[in-house]
Amino acid sequence: MNRLPKFRWNSIYARLFVTYLLLTATATSLMAGFILWSFHDYFMRSRQTDLTDSVSALSESAADALEKGQIEQLEVLVHRFGSSDAVTIRIFNSQGKLLATSNPEIDRQVTNWLAVEGMPEALQQQTSQGRTKGILTRDDRLYSAKPIIRNGQLLGVIRSSITLKQFHRQFTNVISIIVISLFLTIALCAFLSDRLARSLSRPIKLMQLFAIRLGSGHFGDRLHLWQNNELDQLVTELNRMSQRLASLDQERRAFLANVSHELRTPISNVQVTVEALRSGAAADEKLRDRFLQIVEDEMNRLVRLIHDLLDLGRLEAGVTILEQQIVSIQHLVNRAVEAVELRLRSAEITVQREVTEIQIIGDSERLLQALLNILDNAIKHSPKNSVITLVAYAIDKWVILKIQDQGDGICETDLPRIFEQFYTADVSRQGNGTGLGLAIAKRIIEAHQGNILVESAPNKGSIFTIQLPLADTRLASPKFQGKTQKPS
Repeated sequence: MNRLPKFRWNSIYARLFVTYLLLTATATSLMAGFILWSFHDYFMRSRQTDLTDSVSALSESAADALEKGQIEQLEVLVHRFGSSDAVTIRIFNSQGKLLATSNPEIDRQVTNWLAVEGMPEALQQQTSQGRTKGILTRDDRLYSAKPIIRNGQLLGVIRSSITLKQFHRQFTNVISIIVISLFLTIALCAFLSDRLARSLSRPIKLMQLFAIRLGSGHFGDRLHLWQNNELDQLVTELNRMSQRLASLDQERRAFLANVSHELRTPISNVQVTVEALRSGAAADEKLRDRFLQIVEDEMNRLVRLIHDLLDLGRLEAGVTILEQQIVSIQHLVNRAVEAVELRLRSAEITVQREVTEIQIIGDSERLLQALLNILDNAIKHSPKNSVITLVAYAIDKWVILKIQDQGDGICETDLPRIFEQFYTADVSRQGNGTGLGLAIAKRIIEAHQGNILVESAPNKGSIFTIQLPLADTRLASPKFQGKTQKPS
């Protein structure tokens, strides 16, 4: 297995790892903060509620003592329910004078109780509560001040406060536990983020290396990777592309070999003929004329081959500009038959035409070239006294043109390859042409957004079917570039 490269900040692994870690750390921190805030808020509200309830309960007992003037009973009350450290309870008369306190050592130092928070409101017969500092200790405390009212008369004020020191200590311990848990959670998230980032970046890295190998010319390799997600489809497409590139590379090599062979043969014939002429064959007039005819024929063969190669190259590259004009299928078929009429007579072959008047939009000269190439193939492989049938009709949005011969037919194994350049596996299909006619015909038809099919069987002839879109299904423009698109 290929290992991941050294950590780089701009790598996919680094970005995934940092993204996952930041997301989990942020989410965990926000959750921890929310938990702490909720705990703090709940504790403060619950303690404030408890303090207010206790003050309300004590106010009734304090009211009974104040009505009877039993100051000693007030002292007993505040000392019983209060303490000097945690809870301080104070009872005042209606003028704000301190009558009883659970913390006399501190309270005797206070000279102005009206300045203590909550007292002015309570003396105005309003309950007051909240958070404040200690009177002299300055520690955080919760307080509740409530007026003591009986029969609509203000008898005094009871004020109780509770220190938050113990809560702060407990809350600090909780914070420590949560922070430690947070760090452990982040560490666990870092580990999981690393595993997840590697699980995503590793197949991408393997596919990158595989693509680099394809770019360096190692076609045909296969990438074995199972992820059970969308990456499997990408791996499948990469393997398919690798196989296709291998096939194209093999076709390219075969094409070069075939071109070299096709070029070498006429050139060799010309060289041999020229050497024969130089050796004295030129002295014999008949022999000289025959050799010169050979040279002319081979040169014409070379010219045809070069022209066909140029046409095929332009069509495959999609740079051939096709004229767009209204073309009559009937007129196109008539032109093609007239062009090969002399060959048909010499081969003693007749042509039957069943062509409906149909119009398409395309390049009439290119379409004529494609039709002539197919007719040329049919003539070369048709026996004497046979018939070539041309039928054209419209169906749906397509024009169907069929060319049927009565030749020897094509083997089933050769059918998929007859439109390849120079393909001559079936000896019966060989002739004196360049071997590019059917390939050029196919490219021309596809450039017109059509398709060409073939049906054949040994000793039963062949049927070439051309499908082209009708004129009203095409966009009108002065010129268009041919692009391959097969009809559905």
